[in-house]
Amino acid sequence: MTAAGYDAFIITQPENRRYLSGFTGSAGALFITTDRQFLLTDSRYYEQVGRESPDWTLVKAGYRTAESLATLLESLGMTAATIAFEADHFTVAQFETWQSALPDTVTLEATTGFTAELRAIKTPAELDAIKRAQAVADAAMAHLFDWIQPGVTERDVAWEMEVYMRTHGATALSFDTIVATRANSALPHATPGDAVIGAGDVVLVDMGCVVDGYCSDMTRTFSLGEPKNPRYREVWQIVKNAMDAAQNGIRSGISSRAADALARDVIAAAGYGDNFGHSLGHGVGLAVHEMPPVSYARDTELRAGMVITIEPGIYLPGEFGVRLENMALVTDNGVEILTRSAVSLKSQV
Repeated sequence: MTAAGYDAFIITQPENRRYLSGFTGSAGALFITTDRQFLLTDSRYYEQVGRESPDWTLVKAGYRTAESLATLLESLGMTAATIAFEADHFTVAQFETWQSALPDTVTLEATTGFTAELRAIKTPAELDAIKRAQAVADAAMAHLFDWIQPGVTERDVAWEMEVYMRTHGATALSFDTIVATRANSALPHATPGDAVIGAGDVVLVDMGCVVDGYCSDMTRTFSLGEPKNPRYREVWQIVKNAMDAAQNGIRSGISSRAADALARDVIAAAGYGDNFGHSLGHGVGLAVHEMPPVSYARDTELRAGMVITIEPGIYLPGEFGVRLENMALVTDNGVEILTRSAVSLKSQV
């Protein structure tokens, strides 16, 4: 912060706020100077701040956070300060509110990525929470393979997964569970509907949950019994080969672009390059999508301690799609796969 020329920093993005302070409330702002740290929030959380963030000075801001910050600046003698804020979280309306409340002599500087980059390298405690979240997701997937039968709908499957995860240690879902069958599976972010899953149908399930604030994320595509579509086995195996290539080649020091290419080149060589449109993966932590990107569009260096997804896919409109996704910890020697669920061409039904 000092090197960038900022006298102070306002943190409002929820995951960044929690990462720095431990505060899990839904509303509030951190104000950080070179030697002081304050947490501004409303009366719903005054006691909670004392429990979760005892090293932070509580500012009882009520619902007038910007005005309370102006008062705080006056008391600190910082009415001419240059203050950084998180531009990727502020709306234009919020910025205008803050700007009008603060003294004209205060300069607000837009920033992106400061705290997100700190969060990219996981601590041992963070890794433990992520592994526990993934263990719940793995158990849910194993339950699904035992439970699923022809005649259930996409929506039935999504609900079964949510109930299982919430009753086995999850406090929330990482994101709305994706369940898609047949042609719906060719939509990378399909919404579960009333489509009935029959014997031999392709089923794509993308799901994850939250444990102690940290997320898991995984995808499995399988056929409910012997696959009906004659192209399914070929496409599934290509995606599996692409995932294996990435898992075998990624290690600390590789760029996002090069990591993405490990899988993308396998799919392109098989003739399906135009059917893999999204990036290979992304970071996972307090948010299910965070630093680093694992993308053909970025040159970010992957470093030891980062947790990423590896999720190649092939999508054939009107037919089916296949995506396989594991979570992995980047190390100096390769990756440690955190996802324990079997990668299976078909269920046992």
